[in-house]
Amino acid sequence: MASPKPRPAAGALPASEDCAIERLGQLMRSAAGRPPAGQVWIGDDAAVVPPPVGNLVLSTDAAVAGVHADLDLVGLDDLGWKALTAAVSDLGAMGAVPSWALVTLCLPPGTDLDRLGRGLADASAAWACPVVGGDLTTADQLVVSVSVVGDLVDDRPPVTRSGASAGDTVAVTGPLGASAAGLRLLRDAHAGGRDAAGPLVAAHRRPTARLAEGRAARDAAATAMMDVSDGLALDLHRLADASGVGFVLDRVPVAEGATMDEAVGGGEDYELLVVTDRPDRLDAVFAAAGLREPVRIGRCVHDPATRLLDGRPLPRLGWQHPL
Repeated sequence: MASPKPRPAAGALPASEDCAIERLGQLMRSAAGRPPAGQVWIGDDAAVVPPPVGNLVLSTDAAVAGVHADLDLVGLDDLGWKALTAAVSDLGAMGAVPSWALVTLCLPPGTDLDRLGRGLADASAAWACPVVGGDLTTADQLVVSVSVVGDLVDDRPPVTRSGASAGDTVAVTGPLGASAAGLRLLRDAHAGGRDAAGPLVAAHRRPTARLAEGRAARDAAATAMMDVSDGLALDLHRLADASGVGFVLDRVPVAEGATMDEAVGGGEDYELLVVTDRPDRLDAVFAAAGLREPVRIGRCVHDPATRLLDGRPLPRLGWQHPL
């Protein structure tokens, strides 16, 4: 990790760059252990890791305080978890396996580095994705930027957004809207001076990357796939745009306690949107892997202008950055 300039003022950050890097290294080693022989992880000028077995898959994501997380509602550890999980989820959406991550931290003076690092370490352990290096600097705005390196393991192609065809079945790997509902509960509790807990709050604070589901969908020869990060409606429109198809949806599975609006446009569910021309094979591969049965929600159609839910046009509902 490179030298942070300028030095932070008094606060929760360690007193020196060396102390900060050493502390982060300790947290990451607690999650992944020490590097195997021949590899170099945090603490040197660059990381050294072995080449992939299959094709290399790369993803990057940034989590910004006040944009991707309201720190009045969630903790710095939750922000760290979410930053790494979002990047890892993109690999899962192509059927890849995460291998390593690089993390850049832009930290205002007074940031609790330990708590932020614990969230990153928790996600690193959960997704078997060691953090092997990165960068550290002070900044006016808290930003956690994560780049993930993954592996397709074999020579089969990845599952992309652009392979769907008319007649293919559209499915999702689980109910939607839990994260948006959790955010609603957190906001209501904060306004009332209360704490909030439960599965919906957990879904917002600590989303799950559907890595096993992504591998199973690739094994089942899914034709197209992406993760539901910005909202089902918006992400399905993006997949349809990339594939040059339309869609007709018959249903949307709604997480218990969430609303239909939250399920359609809430975002940050990280369930997978899976398109297949062999839905029975998809079900069988998921069952053999011990995974929940995918929920069939509709089909792709020839006309790209046809984008319907329950017979009505489905707007591009979801989160987009106001650039």
